[in-house]
Amino acid sequence: MNPPALHDFHHLLGSRFLEVNGLEVVDHYGDIVAEHTALRQTVGLLDLGFRGRLCLLGADRKSFLNGQVTNNVKDLAVGRGCYAALVTAKGKMESDLNIYCLENELLLDFEPGLTAAVQARLEKFIIAEDVQTADVAPHYGLLSLQGPGAAAVLQTLSLPVPSPALAVHALPHAEWGEIYVTNQPRLGGAGFDLFFPAAALPAAAETLLTDVRASGGLACGWSALEIARIEAGLPRFGADMDNSTLPPEAGLDSRAVSYSKGCYIGQEVIARIRTYGQVARALRGLRLPDELAALPKKGDKLLHDGKEVGFITSAAVSPTLKANIALGYVRKEANAPGTRLQLQTPTAPRPVLIVPLPFVATGP
Repeated sequence: MNPPALHDFHHLLGSRFLEVNGLEVVDHYGDIVAEHTALRQTVGLLDLGFRGRLCLLGADRKSFLNGQVTNNVKDLAVGRGCYAALVTAKGKMESDLNIYCLENELLLDFEPGLTAAVQARLEKFIIAEDVQTADVAPHYGLLSLQGPGAAAVLQTLSLPVPSPALAVHALPHAEWGEIYVTNQPRLGGAGFDLFFPAAALPAAAETLLTDVRASGGLACGWSALEIARIEAGLPRFGADMDNSTLPPEAGLDSRAVSYSKGCYIGQEVIARIRTYGQVARALRGLRLPDELAALPKKGDKLLHDGKEVGFITSAAVSPTLKANIALGYVRKEANAPGTRLQLQTPTAPRPVLIVPLPFVATGP
């Protein structure tokens, strides 16, 4: 596994680690429920340095990327960003991306373990354009503040609070060098990502943690983040989305797809879905039985009247709801909220109810 740059910082906090796509990630610091509470009620500090980070440079970077992704990059002003999907000619996803427009480059942030694939996909289509790609993850770390108290921590440190969502603010810092602060609500509520030069990362992490603790928050790991993400009904590439997924199936069309921009790879397929009706399957929220012996695994089958109609993608025990919940794909003939399904288990089918998303409402 590739250990995080802040491995020693986490180790001193009593962290436990796990592997995500070949990268070492903090799982938790000893109390997942307390970390989840911080993310929901105060503020949590997350080390997201395992995520992929690419920069696109060159005079043609915006027009080039606009022809590669589902959202409108061409019209982004400096200091603004968007969420988009990178899809094949058949409309199937290769990654989702947070895209930030900086003065001299475009910054792409995406799920761990995908850097080589995303970089290769983009470079495949660079022909005569003035575009270069650079892996900046070794040079910039990524820390995140998530929760209702996140903005207050930024203000305590005299850092900007970018607005609206996916806005980015670049600034020189006397101690840390040039940093980037983005409005990134990873759990549907308040949240901010901070990109720090690698040399400044340990000092920045210590400072942020001090102020997070002063605000009643905690350092948080992957498990608490995943639980809160599922509660918010937000799909994650690698769990609820993969290279078999069309963006509208995962509900991304409202926030990751522009239907008025110019041509891009995969546009015809996605436009046809909009023109001719809904997709054959869609991501849904699922309320599971409380007495399950174990949570279902990715791929476990969902039945309707004995017929297979879908499968589980993510599942969690929700501390907020004190209930077992899951995300999964269900075919259109059986995916209306209120529909009762059955989860196939080794012993007997168990009842499942389709419920509206998000499971837990989040504030601005």
